[in-house]
Amino acid sequence: MKGPDKRLRALALGVGFLFLYVPIISLIVFSFNESPLVTKWSGFSLRWYIALFNDNALLNAAWLSFRIAGLTATAAVIIGTWVGYVLARMGRFRGFTVYIGMISAPLVIPEVVLGISLLILFVEMRGALGWPAENGMFTIWIGHTTLCMAYVAVIIQSRIHDLDRSLEEAALDLGATPLKVFFAITLPLIAPALAAAWLLAFTLSLDDVIIASFLSGPGFTTLPMEVFSRVRLGLRPEVNALATLFILVVGACVIAANRWQNRKGPATS
Repeated sequence: MKGPDKRLRALALGVGFLFLYVPIISLIVFSFNESPLVTKWSGFSLRWYIALFNDNALLNAAWLSFRIAGLTATAAVIIGTWVGYVLARMGRFRGFTVYIGMISAPLVIPEVVLGISLLILFVEMRGALGWPAENGMFTIWIGHTTLCMAYVAVIIQSRIHDLDRSLEEAALDLGATPLKVFFAITLPLIAPALAAAWLLAFTLSLDDVIIASFLSGPGFTTLPMEVFSRVRLGLRPEVNALATLFILVVGACVIAANRWQNRKGPATS
């Protein structure tokens, strides 16, 4: 039975990979299609890549999304790290249930509810304080940070919970302050988790369209919003070219990260 079982598992794995990657391969292939029809091949051409780099609206949206994603990931890691540390090290305290409920809320409530809530908040703040003057990059950044902070906190809490506390206790016994222990001992130990959390927050922010739709203003259209608005009117070959570039960049980063980890592993062991 081992032979048939092995072939069955291989078949299931192959079907799964085909289901996942055939559409991606098709997208890459048709990004080099000369025809304006995204489903009809008429010859090899780079015209849609040239059109993409001449599309100011799409490039401006991409640049805005990358800036927001970078700021969001950084802020979410800073806030989420402290939140995760409190959850993992401080134990239960007065208001703990409310605290963890507020942190977990963005994970469980729909993004449309989060977007509407933040929009109402900014409208009320604008009426009472006159700030923020308009919806734009700042309001989108706040919304994305609120969402991504919860994911970062979960990752960091899990990593800190698995750490050997004897290292931190030894540093405290030797006279280090808790703040010194955190920056000198804890942060280096959770550095891989910080990197993973930053990348996850960056991806979530870059991919978000719902929250950005509620919190954006005139002249602040993110890349997902721009792509979604174009796809609703019909598939455009420029979108295939843009998606292909994203796939290549992400694939290159993943390969580089894996090689870096493989080189670092034997040295650290």
